[in-house]
Amino acid sequence: MLWSTIILLAAAQSCAASVLSRRWDDLLEKHSWTDIPRGWQLKGPAPADHMFDLRIGLKPDGMEKLIENLMEISDPDHARYRQHLNKEQVDALLAPHVDSTAAVEDWLNFHGVDASSARRTDAGDWITLRVSVEQAERMLGTKYTIYQHGPSAEQVVRTLSYSLPKALFSHVDVVSPTTYFGTIRSMKKTNFLQPDKSPVSVGDEALIVPAANAAVPSSCATTITPTCLRDLYNTSTYVPVRTNVNSLGVAGYLSEFAITSDLQTFLQKFRPDAANSSFSIVQINGGGNNQNDPGVEANLDIQYTTGISFPTPNIYYSTGGSPPFTPDSNMPTDTNEPYLDFLNFLLNQTSIPQTISTSYGDDEQTVPLDYATSVCNLFAVLGSRGTTVFFASGDGGVGGGSCQSNNGTNAVVFQPIFPASCPFVTAVGATTGINPEVAASFSGGGFSRYFAQPTYQSSAVNTFLNGLGSQFNGLFNKTGRAYPDLSAQGEGFQVVVGGRTVSVAGTSASTPTVAAVFSLVVDWCLSVGNPALGFINPAIYAKASSAFTDIASGSNPGCNTAGFTAGKGWDPVTGLGTPIFPKLKSIL
Repeated sequence: MLWSTIILLAAAQSCAASVLSRRWDDLLEKHSWTDIPRGWQLKGPAPADHMFDLRIGLKPDGMEKLIENLMEISDPDHARYRQHLNKEQVDALLAPHVDSTAAVEDWLNFHGVDASSARRTDAGDWITLRVSVEQAERMLGTKYTIYQHGPSAEQVVRTLSYSLPKALFSHVDVVSPTTYFGTIRSMKKTNFLQPDKSPVSVGDEALIVPAANAAVPSSCATTITPTCLRDLYNTSTYVPVRTNVNSLGVAGYLSEFAITSDLQTFLQKFRPDAANSSFSIVQINGGGNNQNDPGVEANLDIQYTTGISFPTPNIYYSTGGSPPFTPDSNMPTDTNEPYLDFLNFLLNQTSIPQTISTSYGDDEQTVPLDYATSVCNLFAVLGSRGTTVFFASGDGGVGGGSCQSNNGTNAVVFQPIFPASCPFVTAVGATTGINPEVAASFSGGGFSRYFAQPTYQSSAVNTFLNGLGSQFNGLFNKTGRAYPDLSAQGEGFQVVVGGRTVSVAGTSASTPTVAAVFSLVVDWCLSVGNPALGFINPAIYAKASSAFTDIASGSNPGCNTAGFTAGKGWDPVTGLGTPIFPKLKSIL
């Protein structure tokens, strides 16, 4: 009897193992590239024992409900307008279904991976595991290889395709690092130096002290200081009062360090009443704080957010990540996923800034759709928490470089920028000049090929498309999310770097400017007992178009075309226009 029981039990175990084997060996491709992404070169196979962090993004059980809720609380005509969610409510919506968690853990156990040692977000929607290349290749039905980024010489371990068991497709959104080649060092910065522009002259009071009559100094046509921006956008007389509650965050990557001594020099020179103020630094995933290595981008961001929003507390988030491959396979390394590192950290905090500015991006086509969708959804989560997220629209007009598609056809098409193309962020383009402001020629703008056009902007965008007619047919996706949403000055910014004043341009100058102006709007809302703004796009398209100065001239050439042209109403060069602070206060 005992012997027959053992035989039956062994048979059952063998049958179960066979079922599990068939279940986890039934692989379907999740994402693949036809060619090695441009800018990267194959170096050789990754060592089988190389260890790295593998992130698994489980499908949140309540993401659709969260986005539905976001659109309600962002609609100025809805009864629940600006009734933001707290961390616990968001975590409950982001939590994966118990079946998803169980399926992933069964899959990991099948491959001999100890799930108990994994790091998990509070919501449980992201699992981070330490695995070897050999383990990851078995799990994902792929082959990892070492690739080198030409401009930066950074080496990464990536793959051109990966697969998941068919049974996991309804449970897992994305696995990383796999086919996303973007890294901290290869991301696009959206600024550039202007050595031909002479720094502001010492003693030019018009560029330092706001005019009593709010007139914009004529010198602001070529040289921008905080005073120019405060005069242009009518914030010079507003003094923040809810500084104990309100804060403004700046996302930093690329080992770009914001220097406190440079800020002091900047403030003493251009905003004397703010002298001796500072900012706090939060270091994420090994992000540095080398005060002897000033970054143009970091200093530009923090000097202008502080210069406009003072005395609102500013926080610089230094997100790290060393090159993920080292010859020593036992050396702990980072996966170097900047957006995920930053967002997962931020959303695990009980309190986060009401406004965040980010001046980085990638060509949308270089970001795998599964990865882009997961990251974009996390920006929706930030909006649900009451945070307004601004991204630079890029400095390549309708597209930089050859503009060739990477789907194997090499067709020339306009190149949208991600995350600016995400419908849950507010994308910022650039202007230049005064009386009137005109579109900066580099201002990034266009239409996403990944994300559908949201209803909040359809009326404004259709008006533009109707005027455009058949021009550029086939070069862009007329039904895609359109950007930028708004704009601000983007040339001739005076920035102190290593004690010297230099001129900087780019949408990464426009973005902290707009973020600082809206941070003041948030302060006003809080001061009169209203909630923070959160996701602003539905409101600014529906109610606040009159709170922007429409930019009616200029264009954003690229891809060997003249690009789009700015005109009356929304356009994919400057969006709705530049902010008018007093009107934003009254409307929002």
